[in-house]
Amino acid sequence: MDGIDTEVMGWVLRELRAWLGEGEEAWVVLDRAGWHVSGRVEVPEGVRLVFLPPYSPELQPVERVWPLVNEAVANRYFRDLEEMMEAVAERCRVLAQDPETLRRHTLFHWWPRTKELA
Repeated sequence: MDGIDTEVMGWVLRELRAWLGEGEEAWVVLDRAGWHVSGRVEVPEGVRLVFLPPYSPELQPVERVWPLVNEAVANRYFRDLEEMMEAVAERCRVLAQDPETLRRHTLFHWWPRTKELA
């Protein structure tokens, strides 16, 4: 896909529902992007949407990771989407091997500490 909108959002939710077993339920935590909150999004039975409060990046720490990922593609020319996605994938592989950098960007001062970090 080359973009997302309410139609794509509905498709994703239907695909998620297909993965669930009989009687299972999935809760999907979302920010308030337009395609998440649109009244046109059809939410299948067994899928529940839970919305983060507005202006709460501390509840979605990955928001602070995007600038690290974007470093791989900023101010660069790519022949096609596949080449760009490979650059992003490589950057994600590098970040996965550097948990300290990820912690510095996502571990808020008030976040509960684990024994490993204490």
